[in-house]
Amino acid sequence: MKFIIQKDYLVQSVQDVMKAVSSRTTIPILTGIKIVATTEGVTLTGSDSDISIESFIPAEEAGSEIVEIRQPGSIVLQARFFSEIVKKLPKDTVEIEVQNHLSTVIRSGKAEFNLNGLDAEEYPHLPQVEEENMFRIPTDLLKNMIRQTVFAVSVSETRPILTGVNWKVESGQLHCTATDSHRLAMRKASIEMENQDTYNVVIPGKSLNELSKILDDTNELVDIVITENQVLFKTKHLLFFSRLLDGNYPDTSRLIPNESKTDVVITTKDLLQSIDRASLLGEGKNNVVKLSTLPEGVIEVSSNTPEIGKVIEEIQSQSIEGEELKISFSAKYMIDALKALDSTEIKVSFTGAMRPFLLRSIDNDSVLHLILPVRTF
Repeated sequence: MKFIIQKDYLVQSVQDVMKAVSSRTTIPILTGIKIVATTEGVTLTGSDSDISIESFIPAEEAGSEIVEIRQPGSIVLQARFFSEIVKKLPKDTVEIEVQNHLSTVIRSGKAEFNLNGLDAEEYPHLPQVEEENMFRIPTDLLKNMIRQTVFAVSVSETRPILTGVNWKVESGQLHCTATDSHRLAMRKASIEMENQDTYNVVIPGKSLNELSKILDDTNELVDIVITENQVLFKTKHLLFFSRLLDGNYPDTSRLIPNESKTDVVITTKDLLQSIDRASLLGEGKNNVVKLSTLPEGVIEVSSNTPEIGKVIEEIQSQSIEGEELKISFSAKYMIDALKALDSTEIKVSFTGAMRPFLLRSIDNDSVLHLILPVRTF
């Protein structure tokens, strides 16, 4: 194998596939990046057997040459060393050549590295996915949906299913739900589908986080293919595979209250900043903050830790309807939810001091957050 490639394309591809490479894998060859050169271009693959990422660099694009293939072939190179070497090479082009016994030479300008490679034939094959069941979604919408839900997945392995986000597809709608049993984030959107199939799968939160980092902020469509145990996200030059979590996701629709006793409409920024300040003196590891309704649409946000001190702040809401209320909650959960709501004004619906409460955008019903209060009174 021998080819010459533009360095910036190579660096970008290596960075993308590195997101799937783990140093803690039990399969030694997976600590490497697989490189395959064909007449069409160069394909890089990284995998930790949960996530696999394949990045393709075409030989030419828009009439300009990116890769000059001198001899097709393949090799697996140690990811950690290869990625560092590529980043620090001196010139804009890189020559990669596999010589005898898988020894690989990487040249750029006057710099020359020799890396011992592994046989690419021993690298596990990527999952074969039948692409009949596919739907499409714009990249920027997909990134938004991940951002607005993935933070609420559980970080504890006691219930592995809750470490993922539940994706339900039915009648042209995608519903994403995440919960760690103390809070819940839900986002829905319309999608392009060729058939009216329904799906109900759970994608690991870790996979979605890595996917989000790789995707560009464009409105180009991402093809999504769901099978029994894999999901594939496909963009122009990238394939991103993730395994699905086994098991049934709990029915979260029962958790969402239908009626409320107190409704508060307030500017998102005012509430977010006030809770952020109160959390500085919040008690316990959850930074518990209290919220009380006062007459004339005033909200009091406070926290009190006897050995540290206390803080009280009043903010003006747009409106308060219903019963008086005092409630305590985790500041972190509230801040996460408020940041995920892309709305200048929000409506918070309370059903009592010890019942879950809902946060929604005033102008957008596609996002919903639910938080369980903390017992302090």
